[in-house]
Amino acid sequence: MKKYLILLCVTAALVFSCNTKKDNNDAAVKNDTVATEKPLTKADSIVNHAIEAHGGKLYNDADYSFEFRGKKYRFKNNVANYTYYSEVQKGDSLIKDVMINNDFKRYINTKQQSLSTEDAGKYGEALNSVIYFATLPYKLQDASVHKTFVEETTIKGKKYDVVQVTFGQDGGGKDFDDEFHYWINKQTHKIDYLAYNYRTNDGGVRFRSAFNTRVIDGVTFQDYINYEAPVKTDLKDLPQLYEQGKLKEVSQILTENVVHNPK
Repeated sequence: MKKYLILLCVTAALVFSCNTKKDNNDAAVKNDTVATEKPLTKADSIVNHAIEAHGGKLYNDADYSFEFRGKKYRFKNNVANYTYYSEVQKGDSLIKDVMINNDFKRYINTKQQSLSTEDAGKYGEALNSVIYFATLPYKLQDASVHKTFVEETTIKGKKYDVVQVTFGQDGGGKDFDDEFHYWINKQTHKIDYLAYNYRTNDGGVRFRSAFNTRVIDGVTFQDYINYEAPVKTDLKDLPQLYEQGKLKEVSQILTENVVHNPK
């Protein structure tokens, strides 16, 4: 009996010791996790509010179709996964582009085409670009996006937070070195203006003013008037040039016939 009691005490001590070590290890892991979490920057917070105002969590499983410049487009989101489509009829040929998580394929009359790496990248970027702008600011939460708060400003009597966006080379696409500015309405938290400079084809600067803002089953869609500014114009100067009527209208970005597809 005495031996049994001694064995029982030793066993209990070992169990207590192991549990204490486990608790200490769990606490250490928890503390390490807390220590490595990065606090939200002001730019992150502003963009997160904008995403919420434009559709928020509804983007995670959104499935919409629309038309843009004679082509039909569709995007289907499934949290981190997505499928993008476009199709256009050219004579007797129905050209359909499909991108599933960066994997691009082109079909003509249901037959998959053999594409060079260069062509697949070019067509894929074109498809991705249209969906990107149509679903702004949803993709501004991607890991490749670098956000910086620029300033607070006023345009036509309304107050805005200005956020600069650049992209990391890994995941930022072939035009990763482009620079964007977004003017986010401090009251509505929606994007009223955006601008960007690009390096391809000798470079250029564009400023866009949103109009025809509408909410379709909880997700905001907008059209834009697209203005041109001289190359190397500082993006911060564009709102003043816009108010002074010194920007040249070059096109309109119209996302038409938007349809929320039933599940």
